Amino acid sequence: MQVSDFHYHLPEELIAQEPLKDRAASRLLHIQRHSDSLSDCTFRDLPGLLRADDLVVFNNTRVFPARLYGRRSGSRAQPVSPRNPAARNFLQGQVEVLLTRQVSAEPNEWECLVRPGRKIGVGELLRFGPEGTLAAEVLSRGNFGERTIRFAAFPDFFGAIERIGHVPLPPYIDRADEAADRNRYQTIYAKERGSVAAPTAGLHFTPEIFEALKQKRIETAEITLHVGLGTFQPVRVGKVEEHKLHTERYSISDAAAGQINQAMSSGRRVVAIGTTTVRTLEYSARTTGRVRGETGEADIFIYPGYTFRVVGALLTNFHLPESTLLMLVSAFAGRELVLRAYEHAVRNRYRFYSYGDCMFLE
Repeated sequence: MQVSDFHYHLPEELIAQEPLKDRAASRLLHIQRHSDSLSDCTFRDLPGLLRADDLVVFNNTRVFPARLYGRRSGSRAQPVSPRNPAARNFLQGQVEVLLTRQVSAEPNEWECLVRPGRKIGVGELLRFGPEGTLAAEVLSRGNFGERTIRFAAFPDFFGAIERIGHVPLPPYIDRADEAADRNRYQTIYAKERGSVAAPTAGLHFTPEIFEALKQKRIETAEITLHVGLGTFQPVRVGKVEEHKLHTERYSISDAAAGQINQAMSSGRRVVAIGTTTVRTLEYSARTTGRVRGETGEADIFIYPGYTFRVVGALLTNFHLPESTLLMLVSAFAGRELVLRAYEHAVRNRYRFYSYGDCMFLE
C-alpha cells in the first residue's frame, strides 16, 4: 500500500490558525459507514447522534508547555523569544527544543526535537530561562533533529517549565503561541500532565455538551495516552507497511477497563473521542480482544486492513495528507469514503486540523 494513496489537496486558507471563541460552535461532518452517507451538522448535534447505551471514552491527558527557547552555552547572552514557526530563522546561538518524552525522572532525561538540528552536537550544553538557569546536556543524537538531553538538577523542574515553556502548537499554525492558547489548546477535562500535542477531538467539548450527555444518560469513561512523537512524526517511506511508530505512554485504570469490557460484552457501542483513544484501546485489546487495566507503551500503527476489536464509532478532527492518523481513519471507514468526505469538507470550506472542525464516523 502506497503512502501516496492517502493524499488529498487542501487549500492553505482552510488550515485553522485560531480557535473559535465558542468551542462547541465547530462544524461536524457526520459519516455513516453502512450507507456511505455524509451529512453536515454542528458539534452541538453530537449528543443527538449518540445512542443512549453508548459508552463514550475520552483521553484525559494534559498538554504541558513543552517548547523551550534557549541558547547554546558559550553564545553571547541575548533575549530569546519564539520565532515564527514557519520561518525557522534562528539568531546566532539560539535553539528551540520540543520535549517529546521523559525517559527518566532521576536523572532527568528527555527525548526531544531540536532546531537547528544539524548544528547541535553531543556534549553541548543548552540553557533556558531569562538567566539561563535551566541547563541541559545533549547526550545523544538521532535523525531528523532527534536528541536525548539531560537536565541539571533544578528545584521544581515542572514549575520552571510552566513558567518559561511555550504551548507546543503544531507547525502548520503559522504564529507564535499566545496566552490564550494555554487554555484553548487543552481539553476542559485534561488531568494527567504529559502530552506535547492536544487530543484535538476533545477540544470541542464544553460543560453544556457534557450536561447534554448526562441528560441522555450516556455513560463516559477516561483513559490516558500522552501524545508524543509517534502521533505527529511524518511518514518518510513510500510504502505504508514500512513505517514504524514511536511509542507513547498510556494508562488504563481497572475501573475504566471494566466499563469498556462490560459495554462490549453487552453489545453496546464504544465511542472513541479522538485517534489517541482509538490507539490506546486497540493496543490494549490486541491479543485477547479485552481491554486491560494497565500502564505501558503503545506503538500500534493502524491502517487499512486492520480489524477493530473495541471501537465502534469515532469522533476526530481532520488530519494531514499522507499522515498515520488519516490512515487510521481510513482503516475505520474505508479509504474511498474518507477521501470523499475530505473532498466534501474542502468543497464546503470546513476548517482543518487542530483548531478546526471535526467528523463523527459510525
